Amino acid sequence: MTKLTNCILNKDPSCVPVWFMRQAGRYLPEFRNIRSKNKNFIKLCLNSNLSSKITLQPMERFRLDAAIIFSDILMVPYSLGQKVKFEKNIGPKLSLFNLKNFQSNKKKDFTGKLRPVYEAIKKTRKNLNKEKSLISFIGAPWTLIVYMFGLKKDKNTIDINKLKKSESDIKIVLEKIVDFLCVHIDNQIKAGADTVQIFDSWAGLIPQENLFNYCYKPNKKIVDFCKQKKIPVICFPKGIKKKYLEFAKIVNPDCLSLDYEINPNWARTNLNNYCLQGGLDPKILFEKEDVIFRAVDKYLNAFKGHPYIFNLGHGLLPETNPEVLQKLIDRVNNFK
Repeated sequence: MTKLTNCILNKDPSCVPVWFMRQAGRYLPEFRNIRSKNKNFIKLCLNSNLSSKITLQPMERFRLDAAIIFSDILMVPYSLGQKVKFEKNIGPKLSLFNLKNFQSNKKKDFTGKLRPVYEAIKKTRKNLNKEKSLISFIGAPWTLIVYMFGLKKDKNTIDINKLKKSESDIKIVLEKIVDFLCVHIDNQIKAGADTVQIFDSWAGLIPQENLFNYCYKPNKKIVDFCKQKKIPVICFPKGIKKKYLEFAKIVNPDCLSLDYEINPNWARTNLNNYCLQGGLDPKILFEKEDVIFRAVDKYLNAFKGHPYIFNLGHGLLPETNPEVLQKLIDRVNNFK
């Protein structure tokens, strides 16, 4: 059992594992070198040699306890027939959703399209220190639906009219996509992943009356599947504020990843039955060293004696200085 899985499953508070969302990516010069030669992001994710190489880059540079496979949550809609294009400074754009096309998908074809991802996991596991975890991940059904149906108006709001018009289709997709996501998880486990993280990045945009059906219920189905497979599962329902407590009680994941809006002391008091992860605002890494260390210590002290994984409240930002990250990691690893 690795340091990370021991913390999650055995709730061992004696050490603090550390890893970062988006640790394999844009802030690293060695990644930017590969990316500059590979303009098509989807093709890069489907290049198992390069995907594995990118996954291992931060492991070679830093003293981290887990690698997370270099891929993207939108590989699932891509493999279900939607075109996915990443536009600079705008983000992902998906082709118009077609329910008939979506319903015609077969699990065998879906697996075939994602085979390079599983090959990348196999290669990574082979070259990764046995004491280190290898994390696989999925986007939660709601977060994928936001992209698949083009529901976002801007960064912090969704098109409510569009949501209401699409409700009957969304209900069908929610049921079916859970099955595909479980297939994707199962394939990643078989390839060598030992932990799963579910990213519900847009959970905070769900209207309150839809939280159960759009967030809690589908996440619970996937968490239950992971538990049947005996693989540790981390949930990240970003932006739901104090509804984290309700989410935890209903979904009951092995570990909850906190976003930067959650007060660590509130989390320690109210989510005491769960292994907890993350919380630090990624923008703190742009501050002076003493400000960064104070913020890091705030989280380490809040969760002292509690099963806790050091991470951020969202992914590492592209402007992050690797040297600053190195000092932060040293701070966590030397914490007593």
